[in-house]
Amino acid sequence: MTQFFKIFFASLLALIVFGFLTVFILFGVAGSLASKAKPEVAEKSVLVLDLGEAFPEQKQPGDPITTLASDKPSLPGLYDVVRLLESARNDKKISGVYIKADGNANSFASSNELRQALLQFKTSGKPIIAYGDVMSQGAYFVASTANQIFLNPVGQMDWSGYNVDLVFFKNMLDRLEIQPQIFYAGKFKSATEPFRTTQMTPENREQTVEWLGDLYQFFLNATAKDRKIDTAKLHQLAQTAAIQKPEDAVATGLIDGLKYDDEIKSLWKSNLKLGENDKINFLSINTYAEAADYKRSGKDRIAVVFASGNIVDGDGSDGDIGGDKFQGLLRRLRMDRSVKAIVLRVNSGGGSALASEKIWRELSLTKGRKPVVVSFGDVAASGGYYIGCGADSIFAHPNTITGSIGVFTLVPNMEGFFKSKLGVTFDGVKTANHAGGGSVVRPLTEMEQKMFQSSVDRIYAQFKDRVAKGRKKDLAYIDSIAQGRVWSGADALRLGLVDRMGNLQDAIDCAARLAKTTNYRLREYPEQENWLNQLLKKETGTEPVARIREQIGAENFSVLQQMISIRQMCDVPQTRLPFTFVTR
Repeated sequence: MTQFFKIFFASLLALIVFGFLTVFILFGVAGSLASKAKPEVAEKSVLVLDLGEAFPEQKQPGDPITTLASDKPSLPGLYDVVRLLESARNDKKISGVYIKADGNANSFASSNELRQALLQFKTSGKPIIAYGDVMSQGAYFVASTANQIFLNPVGQMDWSGYNVDLVFFKNMLDRLEIQPQIFYAGKFKSATEPFRTTQMTPENREQTVEWLGDLYQFFLNATAKDRKIDTAKLHQLAQTAAIQKPEDAVATGLIDGLKYDDEIKSLWKSNLKLGENDKINFLSINTYAEAADYKRSGKDRIAVVFASGNIVDGDGSDGDIGGDKFQGLLRRLRMDRSVKAIVLRVNSGGGSALASEKIWRELSLTKGRKPVVVSFGDVAASGGYYIGCGADSIFAHPNTITGSIGVFTLVPNMEGFFKSKLGVTFDGVKTANHAGGGSVVRPLTEMEQKMFQSSVDRIYAQFKDRVAKGRKKDLAYIDSIAQGRVWSGADALRLGLVDRMGNLQDAIDCAARLAKTTNYRLREYPEQENWLNQLLKKETGTEPVARIREQIGAENFSVLQQMISIRQMCDVPQTRLPFTFVTR
């Protein structure tokens, strides 16, 4: 027995010591994270903007272990990049901007925010040089702001115009004997098209031609202004496939010349007055984010809430807009007297109608207490439009995709699939005629179909009422421009769905004016988890998702995402963008 107690207390002591050591190690990790040296910006630095980086709406915290093991800083958010370019404009140590313009991982409106920030930087007189081996149209849209644009002599430049590819699943569902039972309101609400047709309906084709045409015209207008080339000529170059070789891009004035990478570096050395053997201080935007003091300070506080991703019920996960999570967040901000105004940044194609209503409700209550201004990013459609329609003011980009005021739901009948393909049948009992309504193992009854359609119609009427009151428009007028129709930001301004063209900074400036404050700082929400919570978090991270995207390619990954999203559409009324599309 004595030996047992000796062993027991020795083990207990070892556990206690191990616990203390673990705590000390964690504090050591925390200390090393906190004391990480701030990078120094060298004289004559060139800020590098790599368009291949997909800048998120809000800076994402890096994995703490990876952060310690790597010197590479985490990627800044899009608004951070905009502010960093403004900081660089006045930073005497920054001598220019180098745009890596191969592909562009950022969508239309995000690219426009980068464009506007670069044009503002350009007023400093510091040079901007863009270079690419294989330059996409999306990359060129941003790169055209540069003083000089160069292409690899054996590279390639895309100038073919915009196109949209949609994916349709009807034939696959027919072969699997799965019947999609679909209910929708709004003749343009084509979210269910992939499941009920094999090609675009005339209504969907009409709206797509219009909004895609608006985005393309904006691209041409921006290029025409930057490169001093008539828009008709630019369009003709695409129509005739005139840009076949790098030399064609030079001859037409789209780019300034053909150079290899070493020649670009020599050009930078010449601009910076460096010797042949001197090193160029290329500074990534990621590193500059760690070095620069670009965030303003002040007495008052303006909250910037980033609503990015699908709108889902509950709290959602990272990358989602959880109805309950955002409801609680907005409620806290409404009650917080130190918050003088709220700016909601929306980048969402929508999702759950119920979650959208919850967020709309909180913002409508907040509006009575303090200014609420909304900024639309790449997409603010359907539920993404719903949550912001009641704001004091709405800002969008001309190439924002918005509108899509409509509702749908989908209930798959998989009875044939289970019976014919798997040999599985179902039977059961119920205590009332409509118990178990919406089951996927049998078709809906006529009464159940009427119930689902009634629910969709009721939510659609509610959606239109929210928009009409928020935008101070007649309900009949809203009905005429709703119908699930997708609009460009430029059309949304003309129709009164938004108030002004502008970026996130314009929305923040507006909120400050409405709050009558110039002495303010920004606080971003949702707040990022601290390093310890990240370290102990048990949820699966995004690395497997990123790995799948890398393996199958961005376009195939978008198809996979659409197939996964079918599950979210089932049974629950959706205010969601009418389709998932791939734009080239």
